[in-house]
Order: sequence, then C-alpha cells, then structure tokens
Amino acid sequence: MNVSTAVPAPSSRPSPRSLRARDKLMRTAERLYAEHGFAGVSMRMIREAAGQRNNSAVQYHFSSRDELIVAILEQHAAAVERHRSRLVAVLEERGQASPREWIACVVEPGIEHHVELGTPSWYGRFLAQAVVEPGLREHARRAYTCTPSFQRLDRLHPSAGAGRDTELTERHAAMIRLLLVHMSADLETELAAGQATRDEAERAWRRLGDNLVTAVLGLSSALLPS
Repeated sequence: MNVSTAVPAPSSRPSPRSLRARDKLMRTAERLYAEHGFAGVSMRMIREAAGQRNNSAVQYHFSSRDELIVAILEQHAAAVERHRSRLVAVLEERGQASPREWIACVVEPGIEHHVELGTPSWYGRFLAQAVVEPGLREHARRAYTCTPSFQRLDRLHPSAGAGRDTELTERHAAMIRLLLVHMSADLETELAAGQATRDEAERAWRRLGDNLVTAVLGLSSALLPS
C-alpha cells in the first residue's frame, strides 16, 4: 500500500482580523445601502466609512457589489432560519398546523430577528431594496424560502396534498412577501427616526408581527378561489 508523504497545504482559513474586517465591511455596506440605496453607494464609500485604508479592501473580501449584497442577505437569512427551525419543530411534533399557526411560522422568525438586531437597525430597509432589484430579487427570495425549515413548513401546510394551484400559490406568496418586507422596512424607518428605546422597539415589532399574521390570514382567505 502506498502512503502519501506529501506535506499538507497550509490552512486557507481567514484570520480573526480578516473576519472582523469582512464583518465590518458588511455591516457598513448594509447601513449605507439602507440609507442611500444600492445605486447611491460606491465601494469607495463603503471602504472609507468602514475605516479601511487599503483601496482594494472591499474587493479583497468581495469580488463584486452583488457578491457583497448576497453575503449580507445570507447572513441574515441564516439567523431567520434558526428562529423558524425551532417553531417548525414544535409543529412537526404535533404533526399538524392550523392556518394561523402556519402563517405565524412564516412571519414570526423575521420579526424575532428584527427584535434581536435592536434599534437602530438597517436590515429591513436593505432587504426592501433587494427584493425589487432585478438582479437580486430572485436570490433574495431563494435565500429565505429555499431553506430546510421552509421546506419542512411547506409539508405542514393546511392544504398540502389538496391539489393546490401552483401558479396561484406563487402569486399569493409574492404578495405576502412584499407585504412582510415593506411593512418591516417602514417600521424600522419609524423606529430609527424616533430613537425608540429597546423595550419600545420590541413592543412595536411584536405588534407588527401580530398584525401581519392577521393580515396575511385574511389575505390568504380572501384570495382563495371561489
């Protein structure tokens, strides 16, 4: 038997310093994009606002603007996924979900993520731009709906296996997605402008969550084919 004596390649894992720099660039970019829009922010503005002296600092970590935006989307999507996984597990244990419970599993994970972000935050306004940007819209959708917890949740849908109209379901989902995203962005803007305390912000997010669950339940019922 031949045993390789090759020396293992050095680890390509980034250093803690590099990870900190990357994270700061992402947080800075998210804030600037939220405040000024994608078109109004250059890589240079991000680098300078993040305190990076190296002219190619952003390009070192992200090959393009879209790669930077996608990285921000995926970081938040991972946090939302953790919240949804826990909620779905409860429903799976019972083996069923009422329409309101099912919708709550769609809405509440994002609300919980907003609560943990604190105030001010910029994620809501950032996401609102991504879902209408032609080159990013589909990726933003997939980052949040093509996840293990969402697939598990779909199997618990109250009408699963009842011959759902795929085209109609997709149109409903698009309406609901825009409602959730833009109402969240609107509240985030109000909270940031009003300098709300953390407790006030948390109460406001939870009220919005309850209102959205009720609104989506009503929208879903109203859009059912007669």
